[in-house]
Amino acid sequence: MLALGGLPQVRLFRNNIGVAKHDDGSRTEYGLCVGSSDLIGWKSIEVTPEMVGKRIAVFTAIEVKSPTNNRLSPAQLNFLKVVQDHGGIAGVAKSDEEALNLIK
Repeated sequence: MLALGGLPQVRLFRNNIGVAKHDDGSRTEYGLCVGSSDLIGWKSIEVTPEMVGKRIAVFTAIEVKSPTNNRLSPAQLNFLKVVQDHGGIAGVAKSDEEALNLIK
């Protein structure tokens, strides 16, 4: 997030997924959805004159992994594929450089 935070056209939010268990036995699920990426947001792009000259936000999902961990769950793989298939930016980043490359 820090590496991408200085880019004015990018806005990302930390997306934690999990379940909170309460003393009364109830549970609260949190996060976007099972398999959704660690960083969720958008990259604003300028539409060309042929596209009416407006700006649009492209949904962006980055799954953050440590340099030694590149394992993705089936749900994570599916989430990234669905975002990509629908025109969004999605991928895995194990470093600041990889995250920047996804955005560019």
